[in-house]
Amino acid sequence: MWNRISDAFMACDAEYRDARVVLFGAPFDGTASFRPGARFAPRAIRGDSHGLETWSPYWERDLASCAVFDGGDLELPFGNPQAALALIEGYVSSRLRDGKTPFMLGGEHLVTLGAVRACAKVYPGLRVLHLDAHADLRDEYLGEKLSHATVMRRVWELVGDGGLFQFGIRSGEAREFAFAGDHTVLHPFDLGGIADIAEALAGHPVYVSLDLDVLDPSVCPGTGTPEPGGVSFRDLQEALAAMHMLRVVGCDVTELSPPCDPSGISVAAACKIVREMLIAICEKQ
Repeated sequence: MWNRISDAFMACDAEYRDARVVLFGAPFDGTASFRPGARFAPRAIRGDSHGLETWSPYWERDLASCAVFDGGDLELPFGNPQAALALIEGYVSSRLRDGKTPFMLGGEHLVTLGAVRACAKVYPGLRVLHLDAHADLRDEYLGEKLSHATVMRRVWELVGDGGLFQFGIRSGEAREFAFAGDHTVLHPFDLGGIADIAEALAGHPVYVSLDLDVLDPSVCPGTGTPEPGGVSFRDLQEALAAMHMLRVVGCDVTELSPPCDPSGISVAAACKIVREMLIAICEKQ
């Protein structure tokens, strides 16, 4: 039904009919307000992934043993957020109908909304686990309702109070933090307590959204809006290990901007994170 792409993410070479997880790219950064370039992330992640071992010493498991299909990148209109989100939602909905778990490579963080829209229609009571430096809870940004700065406000509108769990948040307007106090479960600054939340969410359908700027810029400078005071790679890896307790029905990694980091260390970090998340999902399934 679907053909594998020749430059697939490492070891993601299962046939579509056999795959439990479908990886795909959403190369969109049409609302980037500071440093654009996230649309180049899916291609960069795939290309650099082949310099990384498929074996995870953290999990003591090989990604090659996981049935993952890489479907390539969606063709998204750069200047039209509404159309881009509709295309993402349609693609994710189709994968869900086929019984697959969609794994999206952004793209700016707004792309998450398209995937969550699809998941929320299929899975009543969907919870969203959000790892990020920014709250992304503004109702509008520069007059726009659809923005990387408003994406979690739009997600909250889908999942409601008690449905959005935010970790690592260390930036936002005062009213965003006030809104979170009333409507989301927000753990600022670090990832402490994520294992307890994961245990509490066991059995619920969960969408995991990871903005790479949750990492400190010393670890991952190649993001659109780097924010000092972030977590270490090891902290993030340990938090991601909690994913094996979750019923993950969809996930994403967003906001890598390869042009912002000529050294390539940000892409390397993203590749390793994607590997760890894929293995965590497969471990649960």
